[in-house]
Amino acid sequence: MTAFDTGFPSVRQIQSFVKNKTPVEIGLMNNKTLEGVVKWQDQNCLSLVTTSQEKVLVWIQAIAYIRYR
Repeated sequence: MTAFDTGFPSVRQIQSFVKNKTPVEIGLMNNKTLEGVVKWQDQNCLSLVTTSQEKVLVWIQAIAYIRYR
């Protein structure tokens, strides 16, 4: 099992999204997108609550990009 390394800037950035409840757009490798707020992350997944209040578990390997403002 891979250790969760908070030393990486990308991990810290996602943690700031969680803390600040920053709305994000997640682009997936299959060209679909999800919009919502990240609730938590671990070394494998992100939990996202979409704008329509759906709870989605997203595997990190499926993510092409995360857009935020």
